[in-house]
Amino acid sequence: MNKDIATPIRTKAILDKHGFSFKKSLGQNFLIDTNILNRIVDFAELTEESGAIEIGPGIGALTEQLARRSKKVVAFEIDQRLLPILNDTLQPYDNVKIIHQDVLKADLSEVLQSEFGTFKDLMVVANLPYYVTTPIIMKFLEERLPVRGIVVMLQKEVADRISAKPGTKEYGSLSIAIQYYTKAETVMIVPKTVFVPQPNVDSAVIRLTMRTEPAVQVKNEDFFFTITRASFAQRRKTILNNLVNQLPDGKEKKDHILEALSESGIDPGRRGETLSIPEFAKLSDSLLVHFQ
Repeated sequence: MNKDIATPIRTKAILDKHGFSFKKSLGQNFLIDTNILNRIVDFAELTEESGAIEIGPGIGALTEQLARRSKKVVAFEIDQRLLPILNDTLQPYDNVKIIHQDVLKADLSEVLQSEFGTFKDLMVVANLPYYVTTPIIMKFLEERLPVRGIVVMLQKEVADRISAKPGTKEYGSLSIAIQYYTKAETVMIVPKTVFVPQPNVDSAVIRLTMRTEPAVQVKNEDFFFTITRASFAQRRKTILNNLVNQLPDGKEKKDHILEALSESGIDPGRRGETLSIPEFAKLSDSLLVHFQ
């Protein structure tokens, strides 16, 4: 059995050996606790037939655990300085492929097809760089990639927003966008002390399980998301105020907005954060005729 990468001593030795210095702009924080890494992999429920997709492998701490428990790992690394390090640390594993590319610019559908052609089970598992967490998750969801789910570590505050329920201060358009495509749960809180360098905030691990069908059926998906974003533009304002101010020609169409709210059984004096996803679906379908 190879020695784990994710221990304080081994991590320091690897960084020293390669003379690596952290880049703040890339949000690099490396995990130095094998137990936490193992729990993250546990939540992904991988089998020997699974494929794992990782973003930002760093020096390979999580990659190594994924390689031990899946059939193949494909990891996207943007920082060229880490490529020789990964080459070195992951040498014992012949089922890992590192792609030197920004995952946000990658043609993921093509990569998954060529790397995991016949695989029946794919999971995204990553310790995400905090500054690009949301765009990365949304890319996997909006492109409707054939993955079973996503298990990622991110800033606790973002995890709270993703898994928030209506009526809470964390609930917003991000909660709705992600819960539209997935079942979202925060499965673990991770203290900042288990990283080098230590981030300023605590982290959390969320598990997103893909829905076979979206949470609600809507006539126009883009418009549904436009309505949810508009409804949270100014949180202290009522749903009516936000829609009037945010929608194109909203002021001229105030009567239509009131009519749609009434049709959907929504009090115009409510705030966006009190509406459930089905209520937003009903409202968006009702408003669509007036804003097409």
